[in-house]
Order: sequence, then C-alpha cells, then structure tokens
Amino acid sequence: FGSSLPLRARSCGAHGSGGHNTAGAAPGARRLRVGGGGAMAGNFAQVGEQFVQFYYQTFDTNRAGLANLYSDASMLTFEGEQFQGVQLIMQKLTSLQFQKVRHQIVKCDCHPNPTENGVIVFVTGNLFVDDNTNPLKFAQVFYLKQSPAGSFFCQNDMFRLNIG
Repeated sequence: FGSSLPLRARSCGAHGSGGHNTAGAAPGARRLRVGGGGAMAGNFAQVGEQFVQFYYQTFDTNRAGLANLYSDASMLTFEGEQFQGVQLIMQKLTSLQFQKVRHQIVKCDCHPNPTENGVIVFVTGNLFVDDNTNPLKFAQVFYLKQSPAGSFFCQNDMFRLNIG
C-alpha cells in the first residue's frame, strides 16, 4: 500500500515510477504516490527523488511549467545570482539562452528536515545543451518545504555549473 504526499504542481505529466492521485487535494494540486505508512521519515527519499524526476523532465520539455513548484517566498540562486518569488525565478529560468536542454542525473541524495517536515535534495549530473555532445557538469540543491495543507513546494533552489 502507499500514501499520497502532495506536490504543489498544477500541470504535470506522467513521470518516473510515481503516479498522480488528486483525490482530496487542494484545487489544482497534484499528488506524488509514495510507499510506506505516511510518516515523512520513511518517505523523504521518495518525495525528493520523484520531485527531481518531475523537475528535470519539466525543465527539459516546458520550463514555464515549473512555476507551479515555487511560491512567492521561494528563492533561486543561479550561478551566484539570487531571484526571489515565482515571477523573478521564472523570468530567469525561461530566459536561459539555449533552445534544447537535457539533464542526465548522476546522483540524487535526500535528507529529511524533521523540524519542518521538509526534504533537502542534492543533485549532481550532466547537462546537454542544444546539439553539443560534451556535457556540462552541474550541481543543484533543492529544499522542499511542506505547506500547512500538506503539499510540497520548492522553497530554495541553488544551481551551479561545475566548471574549471
């Protein structure tokens, strides 16, 4: 059996091994299906891994679809530049100067934050941009915070290319 942990996303397609169950969710919310008895301590890795699958699939196919993962209190640090709030974060992500992008995840490490029922996610991987066959190495950290309603959103997002 499994329990549903909601992810604050309004328009997400199928991804990975997780499915969506919107029964009982807030309007416009999607839920991540995860195993276990519902305690965050047992589900943090699945929440983080399913978030990562969804995030990079959406980034690679429809960056504008990421807006639903952030809140007005969210902050993105992208190569040392900081952007706060959905509007500024999305302005940065949708203005990146490439036509095609593909993320290849190498490692995904997740830790629980028991004081807020959140999840800290650290990702390393390869980034293939446009038709370049030589990948760029990247690292990204997400802090997924649980709202009072029980859904998760990306409170903090830090991205850095590993160059030089």
